[in-house]
Formats: sequence, C-alpha cells, structure tokens
Amino acid sequence: MFTGIVEELGEIVRSTETGDDSALVAIRGPLVTSDARHGDSIAVNGVCLTVVDVDGGVFTADVMGETLRRTALGALRPGDAVNLERAAALNSRLGGHLVQGHVDGVGEVVDREPAAQWETVRFRLPAELARYVVEKGSITVDGVSLTVAEVGDDWFSVGLIPTTLKLTVLGGRQVGDPVNLEVDVLAKYVERLLGGAR
Repeated sequence: MFTGIVEELGEIVRSTETGDDSALVAIRGPLVTSDARHGDSIAVNGVCLTVVDVDGGVFTADVMGETLRRTALGALRPGDAVNLERAAALNSRLGGHLVQGHVDGVGEVVDREPAAQWETVRFRLPAELARYVVEKGSITVDGVSLTVAEVGDDWFSVGLIPTTLKLTVLGGRQVGDPVNLEVDVLAKYVERLLGGAR
C-alpha cells in the first residue's frame, strides 16, 4: 500500500527482455534503496514492483507481460525519469490517499494550462474508468495522489502546484504522453457492494 506522495525522482537504468513476455528493469533511486531489501515493494510511476536486488542505489524488479500491457511502463527507456515511492509504513502519516499500486488503465495528457503559480492539466481516461472519478475526489496519476478539479465524460483535470511540477514526472509530461491511472479503490468497493459491478 502507498500514499501517492512521491519520495524521489528516479531514473531507468536499463530494461532487459527476459524472453517470456516479461522484462527485468533496473532503476536508480538512492533514497528508496537506502533501506530496500529483496521482496520489498516500490511504486514506479504508480506501479507496485517487487525488489529483486539492490546494488549501489539501483534496484532491479521483474515486470511481467500483464504489467507491460496494462501500464505505460513498457514505453520507458534508459534515462527516463520515474516517480518512486516506498510502501507506506503503518506508523507514518497518510499524506495523499490509499493507493494500491495496481494501475487501472492508461490515460493521456490532452491539455496543459499554465498559470502564475500552478498549472491545470487535463487527461483523457478510458471510458470504463470514468464512473469512478468525481470532482474533488482522489485519483493517482503516474503514482501521484491528486485531487480532481473537473470531470467530463472521458476526461478529468487536476491542478498541479509548483512542488508537484518540480519534483515529479508530471512537470515534464507533454500533450499526447501516456500516464498510469489508478482510481480510488473505495469507489470500486462501494460499486461492488451496491451490486453495480460489471
């Protein structure tokens, strides 16, 4: 479980296909690897990955084909920046919202509107996820916990403060770029309990 508060901007070092519809990815992140051990969970752009090995500030993780198909991780190349967050500790503050690290779909940046101190960014999202997104609700974009500002039939917008623009990959996302989306899991549980799950 994560909170959607990015701890560090990491970097993809290498991605090696393992020949069975999967890859072994190496990611540089001195902060998140400072106490990482084999089997720990680290969210990479919102995708929960399991640490296989740690060596000098770089950790490796296996990424199976399902993850490569359902997220934007497969598009990453060496040198690309990534948002990193270690799994939440039970005695820590919950600064964002409850994030599983289980990406629900891939969205796309459709518009950016700069302002003096912040920026409004609009994203397109898959139609099947739209019902879980509400104004002033929470959503995770590339591992960043955000508050939804506006919602349309197939889009939503958020406001990004200077800290988010500077310290996460969202500051550099351009129109057309893919992003990992995780909707608020509470909405999915409520739908299921009310019998509306499809």
